[in-house]
Amino acid sequence: MAGLIKRSEVESFIKRLRRTNRKIVFTNGVFDVLHRGHVDYLAKAKSFGDILIVGLNSDTSVRRLKGPKRPLQKQSDRAAILLALRAVDFVVIFGEDTPEKLIRQVRPDLLVKGADYKISDIIGADFVQSSGGGVRRVRLSRDRSSTNLIKKLA
Repeated sequence: MAGLIKRSEVESFIKRLRRTNRKIVFTNGVFDVLHRGHVDYLAKAKSFGDILIVGLNSDTSVRRLKGPKRPLQKQSDRAAILLALRAVDFVVIFGEDTPEKLIRQVRPDLLVKGADYKISDIIGADFVQSSGGGVRRVRLSRDRSSTNLIKKLA
């Protein structure tokens, strides 16, 4: 699948990407039930730089974090949907509960998360800032959440 970076190839891919002198933005999430709030969030994240890389929780990590009934869509489908969005350039699937190791591999110029997080609570923020990068929070769309959407569908 074009745009899907294998975890084992992240470091060499980033090394090649760095030679292009483009600003790399990173965000992460489950993106199980993609909705308008996600689309707006990812477009805003992309607007901060040239390349948007999305860390996507694997099916196994989603089950650990959200319970045995999740994810609703398998990781390959979630990755394909993300990659179909204009804002998303690349996706990397990670199996840990947090993206800390992946963030250290990517070394983004900018780390983006939702404004529902304090910067001090954003995983990887300290590392990115200590490496000369920045951290931005994006205001989330009101009344848009996967949890609410899943409840309505149930």
